[in-house]
Amino acid sequence: MSSDCLFCNIVERSVPATVVHETGSVLAFRDINPQAPTHVLVIPKAHHSDAASMAAADPALAGEVLDVAGTVAADDGIDTGGYRLVFNTGKDGQQTVFHAHCHVLGGRGMEWPPG
Repeated sequence: MSSDCLFCNIVERSVPATVVHETGSVLAFRDINPQAPTHVLVIPKAHHSDAASMAAADPALAGEVLDVAGTVAADDGIDTGGYRLVFNTGKDGQQTVFHAHCHVLGGRGMEWPPG
């Protein structure tokens, strides 16, 4: 855990969040600035700076993050119509919190190309 990391503080419950799903190693919560009717962030509880470093350090954890993303989509009823999973990585990828996280976006049509 990193005390200066927003998502680590959410995991520690020192920063509030609307949690929608939790396992022993993954936490999913609603984004405070939603870009779609469903916008949930799925994060590993262990601190990894981005998706690539998480996958390299712990491939099973990366798989669990994806599994929880699918569960969140099903729980929100967007799994049949479709949804988008986004991992922003690095400054040029528009990552603003440097703790690996997957955005689950759905409930509306997704435009392409994004951004």
